Amino acid sequence: MTTGLNFWDHGVWALMIDLTILLVGMLTANMLRRLIRPLRQSLIPSAVLGGFLVLFGNMIYREITGSPMFTKVTMETLTYHGRGLGFVAVTLRQSERVKKPGASTDIFNFGVTTVSSYLLQGLLGLAITLGLFYALGNWPVSGLLLPMGYGQGPGQEYNRGHIYETATSNGLGPFRYGTSFGLTVAAMGFIAASVGGVIYLHRMKRRGYINARVANADEIEDLSAEVITQKGEIPLTESLDKLTVQIGLVVFTYMAAYALMYLISLGLDSLGGFFANTIKPLIWGFNFLVGTVMAILFKLILRKLTGKGIIRRQYLNNFMLSRIGGVMFDIMVVASIAAIELSAFAHREFIIPLAVICVLGGVATYWQIDFVCKRLFPGYRHEAFLALYGMLTGTASTGVILAREIDPLFNTPAASNLVYQQLWAILFGFPMLLLLGFAPKSL
Repeated sequence: MTTGLNFWDHGVWALMIDLTILLVGMLTANMLRRLIRPLRQSLIPSAVLGGFLVLFGNMIYREITGSPMFTKVTMETLTYHGRGLGFVAVTLRQSERVKKPGASTDIFNFGVTTVSSYLLQGLLGLAITLGLFYALGNWPVSGLLLPMGYGQGPGQEYNRGHIYETATSNGLGPFRYGTSFGLTVAAMGFIAASVGGVIYLHRMKRRGYINARVANADEIEDLSAEVITQKGEIPLTESLDKLTVQIGLVVFTYMAAYALMYLISLGLDSLGGFFANTIKPLIWGFNFLVGTVMAILFKLILRKLTGKGIIRRQYLNNFMLSRIGGVMFDIMVVASIAAIELSAFAHREFIIPLAVICVLGGVATYWQIDFVCKRLFPGYRHEAFLALYGMLTGTASTGVILAREIDPLFNTPAASNLVYQQLWAILFGFPMLLLLGFAPKSL
């Protein structure tokens, strides 16, 4: 019996080719940072630089051959799942920081800051496009796509842009090319995160903060046995490798999140209308949040079973989970930048509103986060700024990558706060996200 599969078929190698392109881009970026001193001093994260190398390489390849260098759907899929798996891996880590005095307040403040940034971006974007509507005749509420593109990323922006594109209003009609407009805003968000993050890192360097706190990662990295594995954990090598166990637990938890989202979707589909068209895309767009919740529940179950003596060994390993999360975030960032398409700029009527919205949105977010972090997170204001600004212009993974530049071992709670604050952010921000769907119909 034959399956008709040939190992030389492109379909067999397509995923490996795309992954190789991303990994070569990151390795090349890391090598360039090592060899070129001005580039190293620019403090651009290797994943960000690698993403832009792949992006520009794809542009050149397309000009020469007429076809893309990689499969865009694969890049978007890696971005989507990379963020979800990264959040699950980070959440599964056994951390005592959340129990420290003031930690719960900091997590709450992170969540409230996130929602306040959504509100600022939404009001600013709306004010800009309303003004441009009277001046140039642009679609009046397209600026409301700013918090979705900057604050939520390509997935939610695609859903919201598509809703705006198909929405009906009183006389103005739907937002033509709304999906393209929204995805371009999200793409510009990654650029804003990279540029703003590097500018802030340079500010810190001029003030001597980086030299004092970070120095050389080779000197501060602790690879002692106590860090790599702790007492009571399963052995490194058994009938099943310890890293395999960690990957299995991460994937299992993430698929439990998938099962929960699938069951919720069945209920929403049965309700139809608003629930199927608006709530369902939001649920699937928040895969990383559902994954975070499932990881918290999984840790609680393991803790209960361990306390009762049913489980006698510790299966979760912080060191390996951190490495898994780091790999996922690196892949997510380089894939998301490589997949950037500024297609809306092809429509001349979008050039001015896009430029104004994206530039002013990035500047306003930079100023707001800087103002807030000085007052709410004085003990780790710089790490908090990079984490929050990266998340509120790009994605949470971008925030983790930027914060890692000055906190490579995650000694401050900035990265973990990004994970746990999602619950507060959704609690306070969900009503606003729903209202954004009604904006086109209220014109």
